[in-house]
Amino acid sequence: MRRICVFLGSNAGHRPDYTEAAVALGTSLAREGIGLVYGGASVGLMGVLADAALAAGGEVTGVIPRGILEREVAHKGLADLRIVGSMHERKALMAELADAFVALPGGIGTLEELFEVWTWAQLGSHEKPCALLNVAGYFDRLLGFVDHVVGEGFMREAHRDMLLVADNPKALLARLQGYRAPHVAKWIGRGER
Repeated sequence: MRRICVFLGSNAGHRPDYTEAAVALGTSLAREGIGLVYGGASVGLMGVLADAALAAGGEVTGVIPRGILEREVAHKGLADLRIVGSMHERKALMAELADAFVALPGGIGTLEELFEVWTWAQLGSHEKPCALLNVAGYFDRLLGFVDHVVGEGFMREAHRDMLLVADNPKALLARLQGYRAPHVAKWIGRGER
């Protein structure tokens, strides 16, 4: 695993746990020799993550749309900052560069990015692992909803299990390294689970 794409908040959130987790993940990636791919911003948890990876000697690639760059939130300390035209181009390039995807606490943009790459995996467009770093139970309700989706017959259990979950970076990296994509059809027939 050469690079991991991390989706996370452009705000820091209210809990210090979120900032601590971003620092821990950035530091862990650098120590493991795994490059970070992220949204290229200097603000919120995004900036904290990038700063931690850089401080630990890690490789950091930022991908930022021109419209956000012009609002002066781009990280000025990156040796590799890729400027793209749109959010669609950003997500496509981040996905191309990464061998795995991780979401930390964030808002709807973070969730949208995660759900898109997870959907691509479910459809067989890639076999890269998707994961949540479930800091202080941040994603517990989301995971409950995903279990509800399975229970109601809109997702197979195997596809739900594609979303790896851990509450610390060390466990998360181990789960990502050991991931093997399932090979099951997305569509569920009547009476089938």
